[in-house]
Amino acid sequence: MAKDKKFVEEITPRSEDFAQWYTDVVKKAELMQYSSLKGFMIYKPLGYAIWENIQKNMDAMFKETGVENVYMPLLMPESLLKKEAEHVEGFAPEVAWVTQGGIQPLQERLAIRPTSETLFCDLYSTIVQSYRDLPKVYNQWCSVVRWEKTTRPFLRSSEFLWQEGHTAHATAEEAEARTIQMLNVYADFCEKYLAIPVIKGRKTDKEKFAGAEATYTIETLMHDGKALQSGTSHNFGDGFARAYGIQYTDKNNQLRYVHQTSWGVSTRLIGAIIMVHGDDSGLVLPPRIAPVQIVIVPVMQQKEGVLEKAEELRQQLQKAGFSVKLDDSEKSPGWKFAEAEMRGIPLRIEVGPKDIEKEQVVMVRRDNRKKVFVPMRELTERAEQLLEQEQEDMLARAKDFLNSHISDAHTYEEFKDAVANRPGFIRGMWCGDEACEDRIKEDTTATSRCMPFDEDTIDDKCVCCGKPAHRLVYWGKAY
Repeated sequence: MAKDKKFVEEITPRSEDFAQWYTDVVKKAELMQYSSLKGFMIYKPLGYAIWENIQKNMDAMFKETGVENVYMPLLMPESLLKKEAEHVEGFAPEVAWVTQGGIQPLQERLAIRPTSETLFCDLYSTIVQSYRDLPKVYNQWCSVVRWEKTTRPFLRSSEFLWQEGHTAHATAEEAEARTIQMLNVYADFCEKYLAIPVIKGRKTDKEKFAGAEATYTIETLMHDGKALQSGTSHNFGDGFARAYGIQYTDKNNQLRYVHQTSWGVSTRLIGAIIMVHGDDSGLVLPPRIAPVQIVIVPVMQQKEGVLEKAEELRQQLQKAGFSVKLDDSEKSPGWKFAEAEMRGIPLRIEVGPKDIEKEQVVMVRRDNRKKVFVPMRELTERAEQLLEQEQEDMLARAKDFLNSHISDAHTYEEFKDAVANRPGFIRGMWCGDEACEDRIKEDTTATSRCMPFDEDTIDDKCVCCGKPAHRLVYWGKAY
């Protein structure tokens, strides 16, 4: 049996070295592979299939709110990018440039999109003339390139997959409503599909998106107590519209600037799934996002009738709407069990000669490894029940973990102690002075994650400087 556990033995224990555990799981579960170009990764079938499921389900939620998908060019001229000074300044260190087309040098260098605000602004300046043309609620699924110095699979790479929504509205109120609406879509998606709870709130001005009036965020907590910014939604006001000349004639025949928003999530969500739910045996995928929900492992498959019965069960489950794999390879059952656990398949079904004789199967949940014997006549009903319960239990455990890793700090000494000794979010009041943010980051490496919506204050003094404060902030170390 020793070699059957090779998948587990080659994983660094999560408690020993979380960063190495993460890398081991990513590689052993075959989610990705490093390419020959540093910082660029290859999405292997399982990694890309998870992203496809994220895209499919999130896109459906987008469209329920009136979003339309488009696709914008990969390249943009430097002159277009430079129109909004604050925006280009924020991205300049990460932009990759094309300076030659074929064998001819270009008269103007072209930026490979680090994000597409400028492209959408250029589009809107040509297609918006009247209030009747508004709102424009567009989104694209694409990749972007940001020349990162340090990378980590799914969390930070020089090219990554994401979606970016860009909208234009007649009024500031409509833009703000759309900004919050999309943030709530992200939060609902994370809980419903990924079984990951979030903290919602507004970023401080220091942490907001370059060129935005306000940035809102969903923050998630990983098993090592670090925060992961998992989605953002930005209200641009009319700043980009003024820079790019996006105007419309209102009902009173007055010329107005549009108000814009932008919002996005990326393959960072795959990293979040790994770090919130994974264990020392590999991935633990929520059933609603898992590319394969059920794996059937025939036991003693060389015996007459075993493979035939396993295939019959597979067809029955597939017809009922489940994503099912029959592992009829020549590996040992123990090897197959370990491989299925490594790849995070939510439900394993075992069937052998004795099970066929008793007209039953063995069902094993991935998250808690609980084993139940199920009559074959109840196959689809019990599979549905177990998968749904697994999804609910995974969210409940993640919520319990989040709630138990939130600390309150009233003084700077308490704050520093919490950062050093209690991994997770620290709630502390803030006076609004950026100097306090800088000091906290310099002293502790913790940063402001967000100012939460509708939470009571816990003190009347800034946790850093002691001056009067009215803003509650979630602080923490982050990826």
